[in-house]
Amino acid sequence: MRQPKTPPVNKYKRARQPTQDSGEPESPTPPSGEATAERIAHLRLRRVNRDQVTPVPARLVDLLPPDHLARLIWDAITRLDLTAFYAPIVVVDGGAGQAATDPQILVALWTYATSQGVTSARALDRLCVEHLAYIWLCGGVSMNYHTLSDFRIKHRQALDDLMTQVLGRLCHAGLVEFEHIAQDGIRVRASAGADSFHRQATLEKCLAEARTLLATLEAPAADAEPITAREQAAQERAARERVERLEAALAEMPAAQAAKSVTERGAARVSSTDPEARVMKMPDGGFRPAYNIQFATDTAHLVITGVDVTNAGTDKAEMPPMMAQVQERCDQLPDDWLIDGGFVSATAIETGTDQQVRILAPVPEPKNPDRDPALPLPTDSPALAAWRARMATPEAKATYQLRAATSECVNAQARSSHGLLQFRVRGLIKVLCVALWIALTHNLLIWVRHGLA
Repeated sequence: MRQPKTPPVNKYKRARQPTQDSGEPESPTPPSGEATAERIAHLRLRRVNRDQVTPVPARLVDLLPPDHLARLIWDAITRLDLTAFYAPIVVVDGGAGQAATDPQILVALWTYATSQGVTSARALDRLCVEHLAYIWLCGGVSMNYHTLSDFRIKHRQALDDLMTQVLGRLCHAGLVEFEHIAQDGIRVRASAGADSFHRQATLEKCLAEARTLLATLEAPAADAEPITAREQAAQERAARERVERLEAALAEMPAAQAAKSVTERGAARVSSTDPEARVMKMPDGGFRPAYNIQFATDTAHLVITGVDVTNAGTDKAEMPPMMAQVQERCDQLPDDWLIDGGFVSATAIETGTDQQVRILAPVPEPKNPDRDPALPLPTDSPALAAWRARMATPEAKATYQLRAATSECVNAQARSSHGLLQFRVRGLIKVLCVALWIALTHNLLIWVRHGLA
């Protein structure tokens, strides 16, 4: 006899809710959302952290295309003699001490960083683990900002020699024609505030207070609040550095007084932050602490042939030293030297004439409007008389137009492309090192652009 079929079970049918009187067990209540989140938060999981530095399975040589600027700069630097940068290194294989960083890497890093407008050692240190170009230049060598910062400012003579070496390569390639050289100054904000400038009496008072504080820290009273050895060393170091800065400011006071007239010497001020900085008139018309950067540039391919740094707010005395520097670097002087009215002085004109260089500079407007500026004054030397007559000719006026096209272009590149807006270092020597890095980078980019590497 056939059995009746059992009806199929509908698994999607809502289960019957047990009643209070049915006696059936209740299903467990699911945990709330807050409880679940709290439980998950305490689980030990391998979670995403994209801020960490993680080794990437890739060959460093393949990180950049063959025509990348970092590669081209590296190739150019490998062709230069960097012996002077290796001289201070004393650690050797098998000897004591930690291995030093190869100067070739540091020169390449700062050159490429300067070309990209990077001026901070801390920023460059971060880029060495975040940016492929800098990772490629490091080549697996770890960096720290102390090493980068020290290297940038502690090799002035080596940088100067490297600048001459690169300039020699460019001259040999015919990229410096020595037909016209234009010189100009660019005033750059110093790393000092306007309120850090004080008169001599104020500096002496501050120095006495700083010395008293340092003596108190070195020999604390018996009832002084106890601090850790690390805190004690930090406080003593800060007090000692302040004493050194104030002593340097007072040592710089005679030079600041000598730059003023006899009646104004009592009002001379020196910065307690950067004693060698001076308040100068800036391009926007304001007055701020700054340094005066001097560039001499060949007009043919905009190659920088000379670089100098002064703390003088005027350019009157800056042409003769620059001319001597170009002669020393290149063993040659140009036919024409182009300067603006701020450089014009009898000494400058006569120096150029003695060196058989034509000085092209604007003749000041005479106080008498009826007087012809091309005519010599009774007190003029033959060199000054020839300069006045020369600048009245159409040929000299046309050639002088090259000055703005050359110097203003180089100055604009230094500011906009190489970060020459405000110095992060203090003192003439360190500022000169930064200026040399900029000039060296500028010339190396010309080298690369013309395929000399």
